[in-house]
Amino acid sequence: PEVINGRTLKATAVDLSPWVEYEFRVVASNSVGIGEPSRPSALLKTKAAVPVVAPTNVSGGGGSRSELVITWEPIPEELQNGEGFGYIVMFRPLGSTTWTKAVVASVEASKYVYRNESITPLSPFEVKVGVYNNEGEGTLSSISIVYSGEDEPQIAPAGASALSVSAAEVEVSWQPIAWNRHTGRVLGYEVRQL
Repeated sequence: PEVINGRTLKATAVDLSPWVEYEFRVVASNSVGIGEPSRPSALLKTKAAVPVVAPTNVSGGGGSRSELVITWEPIPEELQNGEGFGYIVMFRPLGSTTWTKAVVASVEASKYVYRNESITPLSPFEVKVGVYNNEGEGTLSSISIVYSGEDEPQIAPAGASALSVSAAEVEVSWQPIAWNRHTGRVLGYEVRQL
């Protein structure tokens, strides 16, 4: 802190965080050294302000058919800057100009799920998440691309064939399903005996 002239009896503390409790002490100094600090002042809370820190790690994906799952890293209490803290989630289909806006009023929230039957599987969305409190809306994150939930594969594997290996074993083979918007990521296959 800045050294204050010995005849001055008050000072202004600057660069404090909004909506945080502080206590202060004063020490006297001279050419010999620094004396003992005063007793702490009473706790004083700074005034609230609009939040300035946007959520990080905005991503998402997964979920069920017709869902858009959006996730983010929650803002710690010391950066919420006031009461009534929550999140603003904004999203739009990639290429669209109109944003859909949702308010998540929970301080601990880190996820929002939008459900709509018109969402096609694996559709890309532009997503950004912001913050607000009783003082107003704060900063928005940068835009992230998040894909809507997948649907079950719509195409069956082709070229299934079986080869007898022994009296008790049959080797079954097939052609893999290539990834596309309609099949999604094939995580595995199930072989059924008829």
